[in-house]
Amino acid sequence: MMKSILALCLALVLALPASAFAQDSPPPSDKKHYSPNVGDTFPNDVYFGNLHVHTSYSFDGYTNGSVTIPDDAYRWAKGEAINGGGDGSKLKILKPLDWYAVSDHAEYLGLFKKMEDPSSQASKIEMAKRVLSKDQVIAFSAYSEVLAALATGEAIPELVNPSINQTIWQEVVKTADAHYMPGKFTTFPAFEWTSHPGSRNLHRVVLFENSKNLPQTPFSVLDSDRPEDLWAWMGKQRENGATLLAVAHNGNASDGLMFPEEISYGGSTMSKEYAQTRMLNEPLYEITQIKGTSETHPALSPTDEFAKFELWDYTLSDSAQAPKNKKGGYARDAIIRGLQLEKDGKGNPYKFGFIGDSDTHNSASMVEEDNYRGKFGMENDANHRLNGIPGFPDANNLQVRQFSSGGLAAIWARSNTREDLYAAMIRKETYATTGPRMKVRAFAGYDIPDDILSKKDWVDVAYKKGVPMGGDIRASQNAQAPRFIVQALKEADGANLERIQMIKGWIEEGKTYEKIYDLALSDNRKPSATVNAPAIKSTVNAADATYKNSIGAAQLQVVWQDPEFDPEIAATYYVRVLQIPTPRWSTYDSKTLGTPPRKDLPVSIQERAFTSPIWYTP
Repeated sequence: MMKSILALCLALVLALPASAFAQDSPPPSDKKHYSPNVGDTFPNDVYFGNLHVHTSYSFDGYTNGSVTIPDDAYRWAKGEAINGGGDGSKLKILKPLDWYAVSDHAEYLGLFKKMEDPSSQASKIEMAKRVLSKDQVIAFSAYSEVLAALATGEAIPELVNPSINQTIWQEVVKTADAHYMPGKFTTFPAFEWTSHPGSRNLHRVVLFENSKNLPQTPFSVLDSDRPEDLWAWMGKQRENGATLLAVAHNGNASDGLMFPEEISYGGSTMSKEYAQTRMLNEPLYEITQIKGTSETHPALSPTDEFAKFELWDYTLSDSAQAPKNKKGGYARDAIIRGLQLEKDGKGNPYKFGFIGDSDTHNSASMVEEDNYRGKFGMENDANHRLNGIPGFPDANNLQVRQFSSGGLAAIWARSNTREDLYAAMIRKETYATTGPRMKVRAFAGYDIPDDILSKKDWVDVAYKKGVPMGGDIRASQNAQAPRFIVQALKEADGANLERIQMIKGWIEEGKTYEKIYDLALSDNRKPSATVNAPAIKSTVNAADATYKNSIGAAQLQVVWQDPEFDPEIAATYYVRVLQIPTPRWSTYDSKTLGTPPRKDLPVSIQERAFTSPIWYTP
């Protein structure tokens, strides 16, 4: 029976899934209005954070050992130590984040954790006795019942109590408000909508700019598993005065459903209306997180030597099945196909910016490789992470070992406030990193001087003469090629940078094309016009999990023009920045355990950043 319970836990790990109320949780009265950088005309700093964070208020977080609540998550992001469950040790980030949003699953939000509280109405629900039973067989039957219902989208009547559900959601919102410190630390109310038809991932995090005019309860898969219905609900919330957006993630686990070619899972044909609705609601896409990086796949980008990075090639099934369809599951392919849809008069539903994120289910987004403690409470033990959770099938333990440490969302904004960060997300002036806090700027424009990067005011000039990441650039009057300005700075106490690359995608005669250009290389290497440089030699010492900054560069920057630019062809461009090789979290765990690194995992990885694309339109 224990093995069955553990198998169920993994299923929960992988498969889980309106009127407005007036704001009843205003910020504390001692908080002052914050209006920094009054004279600035452009975003002057980048802010790192996460919006995809779960606690024990998520059903799968609760059933997999999380002991934390939303308040713990915000305290952790601000630098406090919190209980981690698992081996009983504390969780603490090495460097606090700038902003954070707890986005627990909407389905039965917080209900199971509240069953533990005798003063809560949730503890009076009949199922609470089974959930809290010390008899594992009884508890297993309750979890199985919930999981089966979530798989079909059927609500369990006794778990749907408006009074309880609304109270828990309002608590979540109040907690976010209580931790909001304008100018110092920003929070957002959020939740996750958990659609997974046939174990294929269509999840979205829904984030609100503030706590004004919020719905009484979140929209869940119990309401609908169709993205189109989620967007319609979001439209109604705007009519009620709310400000919100959604962020899709893990297209790699969608079996091609995330970015449809002709007809969506919800039954929509590709059209201008579909494209406009999707982009109104989903300006960003989460390109990297614990369950893998969904930039591209070697099957889609066979000439990209860096495509095989932290792939998690599974659906959400507990049987460890690989998706059959790679097309429709990765961001690069989607943004290129979007050009063809637009050319065909159907609009572009894939004109999104990039962020990285976590998907932790234990409050702490442990993106630091040398401080990684797992996705769930049950993983808060190096031996469990690396060698398997006792009772789990080998294939499922491999899935856990293949988890990434997750990523960060980087936002260029004028200040660390809800208003400015949200505005930057809408305009897509964002980028993703796989964990490191490297600073990356990218612009495109005309009449850019060769020596712009030598000028103190180059950023101001770049904004005046061009557009930043996430922007659009039109053809010039004289059909000249736009110039791209890219600058990347390493994390202050992190690994050096190895290269800057430009990823170009375009459509020609109905076919999709992509090309990767080396723009800047470290160690006195010069980019070639015909072939990209091989990977730099690693300094990683596997035995002691160390690396040396004797290679690489603290900063790389370049002004670049596309040598194959055609003014008549629409194209999309985004920047990829690679660090030098550094130890993977599993290598640090091997050192902790005093064992050699596992042969089925990489010893080192090249952490990276992906900027939101810039689109060229003839």
